[in-house]
Amino acid sequence: MTRAASLVYRTPQADEAGALAALGQRSFCESFAHLYSAEDLNIFLDQMYSIPAVRAELSNPNRQYLVVEEGGSLIGYCKIAAGTTLDYDPGDKIMVELKQFYILASHHGKGIAQIMMKWVIDQAQARNADEIILSVYSENPRAQAFYKKYDFAYAADTVFMVGQQVDHEFLYIKSLIK
Repeated sequence: MTRAASLVYRTPQADEAGALAALGQRSFCESFAHLYSAEDLNIFLDQMYSIPAVRAELSNPNRQYLVVEEGGSLIGYCKIAAGTTLDYDPGDKIMVELKQFYILASHHGKGIAQIMMKWVIDQAQARNADEIILSVYSENPRAQAFYKKYDFAYAADTVFMVGQQVDHEFLYIKSLIK
């Protein structure tokens, strides 16, 4: 567990699936809900952020989470996975996928993302990964600029499904090979 000011950075507990599901729904909706029909959004939220879905992710040994807590409430989190589920062939490289990276809008610009990204990179290096991969919404220049600061580079176009809606996204890769 790491503390910075009144923030606590830690691994979530199995019994926090409900709180993490609520944070995932809230943070996703803050950024993207306006892009989708209610039907598509609800399908996606149920698939990704229902308590059973989050509980399954928390118990998956190939997943690692870092949550950020302030005053007993979760305000951000990121999730990484061994390997990748994205449309990318890493060949013989060891890959870590950054699957989710969310901070409530009320906490943007407070240095939280930098600490979270350091954790992501440290965890990937601890796994002896050659690369970190992620997908980022093609119309999210703020996120793209953030990832570029950490030497993630565009690798390819991809898609991301939200219900029946197809979103155009970009694959970004960061090499960890020295």
